[in-house]
Amino acid sequence: MNKNALHKISYGIYVLTSKNGDKVNGQIANAVLQMTSDPITVGVCVNHNNLTHEFIDKSKVFTISILSEDAPMNLIGNFGYKSGRDIDKFKGINYKTGKNGVPIVLDSTVAFLELELIKQMDLGSHTMFVGKVVNCDILSDENPMTYAYYHNVKSGKLPKSAPHYIEAEEETDIKTKGDTKMDKYACTVCGYVYEPEKGDPDAGIEPGTKFEDLPDDWVCPICGASKDEFEKEE
Repeated sequence: MNKNALHKISYGIYVLTSKNGDKVNGQIANAVLQMTSDPITVGVCVNHNNLTHEFIDKSKVFTISILSEDAPMNLIGNFGYKSGRDIDKFKGINYKTGKNGVPIVLDSTVAFLELELIKQMDLGSHTMFVGKVVNCDILSDENPMTYAYYHNVKSGKLPKSAPHYIEAEEETDIKTKGDTKMDKYACTVCGYVYEPEKGDPDAGIEPGTKFEDLPDDWVCPICGASKDEFEKEE
């Protein structure tokens, strides 16, 4: 069975937020789907182990901020590869509190949806939360980020808690004789791959910069791992 077929399903990149009393938290979500038009309902899948899962289950409210293609990797890394049990994910983040009392991320957001939970289904590793949209708005006309854009253009990877994470399949790209492409390096913490041809524009690293030429204080744009925590891809 070729599990890579699952990668052909289209996804987006969203910040899913919720609250628990006076505490707030958020995470990156990609499995988001409008379920019905009357009433307008939207479903989102969340890993059982995530703190945001606990918050939605208790508060019955959540918000989805739809990220734009220009969203920096450190924003995605903050919400996707760090735990709200260890840090305040909203420190330094531009946001406002919505009508349902949940944070709406404003940075690099094209639109947002505020929801009240009406149904939840245990699907195994994840729960699908279905909410009724109580408020929504468009914040910019920029293109929303798809998972394909995140993966192919920004070289982003999935955390193991993502709904459509699958174990890495055998690499299908074969280097040909005389291939002069510069070596890629993968973060051993989050899986991000540094591709010299793309560089790291968010950190001021121009395309064509070899990994060896990166500044010593350069860190993974997703999880913040140091340069010595990268390994050359074979």
